[in-house]
Order: sequence, then C-alpha cells, then structure tokens
Amino acid sequence: MIGWRFSEYVPNEHRGGTFEELLQILKDLLVYTSGNVSEALSWLTELDKEYGLTTDEYGMADFIQDLIDKGYIQQQDPMNPNFVPSSKMEIAMRKKALEDIFGQLKKSKRGNHNTNFGGMGDEHTSEKRPYRFGDKLDQIAVSDSLKNAYINNGLDDFKLTQDDLEVHQTYYQSQMSTVLMIDISHSMILYGEDRITPAKKVAMALSELIQTRYPKDTLDIIVFGNDAWRIEVKDLPYLEVGPYHTNTVAGMELAMDILRRRRNPNKQIFMITDGKPTCIKRGKNYYKNSFGLDRKIINRTLNLAQRCRKLDIPITTFMIARDPYLIRFVDQFTKANNGKAFYSSLRGLGEFVFKDYKNNKGRSFR
Repeated sequence: MIGWRFSEYVPNEHRGGTFEELLQILKDLLVYTSGNVSEALSWLTELDKEYGLTTDEYGMADFIQDLIDKGYIQQQDPMNPNFVPSSKMEIAMRKKALEDIFGQLKKSKRGNHNTNFGGMGDEHTSEKRPYRFGDKLDQIAVSDSLKNAYINNGLDDFKLTQDDLEVHQTYYQSQMSTVLMIDISHSMILYGEDRITPAKKVAMALSELIQTRYPKDTLDIIVFGNDAWRIEVKDLPYLEVGPYHTNTVAGMELAMDILRRRRNPNKQIFMITDGKPTCIKRGKNYYKNSFGLDRKIINRTLNLAQRCRKLDIPITTFMIARDPYLIRFVDQFTKANNGKAFYSSLRGLGEFVFKDYKNNKGRSFR
C-alpha cells in the first residue's frame, strides 16, 4: 500500500505506559480500595512490576505527578501528606462504570423513555397514522405524505392535501423516581467473594446514566445493615461493608419515606442484596437472628412489601446468591409486592439493573 510503512508485528508487545492507560486501571483499583489512593497506587505499582505497565520514559513517579497536576487527586489536609480522590476523579470513576456496564448503548435524546399512552407525545416511533387537526407540524412524516400525494393525484396534477398527510405516532415521556437499596451487611464479602464492589459500580453507572440521559428523573441511594441511611452519589466509591446484619425493613421504610416526598407519579425501588433479612428494630433495641428464616423478621418484611404494592411502588430485587431457601424467600417477597426478582451473577448484575430500569421507564405504574 503506497504511503504506508509497516513494522514487524510482535505479539503481546507492550506499547503503553501512557497516562490514560494507567488512569483507567487506577479508577478500577480505587473502587476496590474504597477510595484509598495510597493502597490503589501500591496495587498499581505491584501490577507495574509484574506486567511492565510503565516505561523508562514514563514511570510511576511521572504518573503520580500528572495525577496531581491534572487535578485527579488532592490533599484533603495540608498537614496530612496522604492524597484523596478529587471530585474530578469521582466523576471519571462514574463515567468509567457507565462505559463498562452499559458500553453497548449509544447516546440518545434526553428523557428517552416512554409510557404506554399514545397521542401527541414527545417520542417518535416507527408507526404512522393519518393526520388529525391539532397535530404538531414536526410530527409529519414528510416522505410518506409526499408518497400518498403522488399516489392519490399523480405528477400531472400534483398537490398535497390534508388527506395525504401522515404523522409519526408518539408516546409521552415519563419521569421516574428510583430508590436504589444496597446491602452492606457482612455477608457481602463473606466466602471469599467480593459482592460489594460490583454493587458500587452498578450504582455509580446508574447514577451517571440518570444524570446524563434522564435529568428529570431522580435517583436516591440508601445502604442498609443494622440500620439504613442515605448516601450521596459522590460517596459511592468510599462505601464499605460493615459488621452488620441485614435489616431490610429499615431500608424499605427509608425508601418509602423518600418516595413519599417525590412528586413523580412513577416510583420504584431497586434492591441489591445477597441474603435474607436477619434483623429488625424494636424501639431502641435490635432483634437479630442469622439462622434460618425467622418468622418475626420475615413477616415484618413481607408486610412492608404489601404496603409498597398498595402505594403502587414496585420493588425489583437483584439477588446475588442462589441458595434454595433464599430463593424461596425472594419468591414470597416478590409475590407480596407484585414486583420482580432477578437471580444474577455478579458479572451480569449491571445488565439486569439497566434493562429493568429501561423497561420500567417504558410504562406507567398508575
């Protein structure tokens, strides 16, 4: 090929060592280390020794200096030499999570979800219908309308009449208020399996998706262990599992309280968990039982699921465990709420969450 010069191909030859390549790896490591920059850089240094990520021209010291100069890490306290992720890094981590989980998606118009109600809506579909008085001009299907005029009148007496016009069928766009519940009980890191990191990445990706593509929607994130509390999107990289039991009731009560204050007619709860409820609160005291299915705890949980159903708040449970008795509980919970349940592997968790969010956005719950 004239104008092209080819060099010898060497399989697996490393040609990297650039800032961007190292930054991509560091973003993942920061999620695993819950935002601990020193620990993440230590891991990256070990990976560099084993796989030769840097070069003689660009080493780890250069990369760290670039992180500081480009504003990805910063000192939280001038008296403390340790670095923390900056807001710029937090945004970059959310964007990477979105690309990793929903990378197959192409950008679409803002607010791109539909209800089942047709009419003079906002979102065009492939379906057409005859023009009716009051239809917007930008809904007219120009090619189909001109084709109708040609068929009805011919070229010699070509004219376009109202009877020739066709318009795109449309649907009204809906708004959604979502609460995402993340289980941070101790079982999320038991048995040598890290379940909390995928949950964090899914939450980061979902929040970035809503903020960038569906800005009229709301997403509130809560975590639950012995108790439940709200966290901000910026807190997600730093989320850690605690020595907690699983108080699903506390999480649902907080989620319902949040949604009660939202004005959107369409509301839903997503819950990512790996186990059964093992804790409820009685006044200031906790009642805990980690063995089997405790009827006191289970009944409180099922009663709340039914209350959500009466309030038109569907709950979608993403279960990242496959034990038969846990599946039986989730089936009971899902029937009580008339919601949905997915028994997902960690790898498929993000895809399940995204698809269900899109599907629920496509219908009205009332």
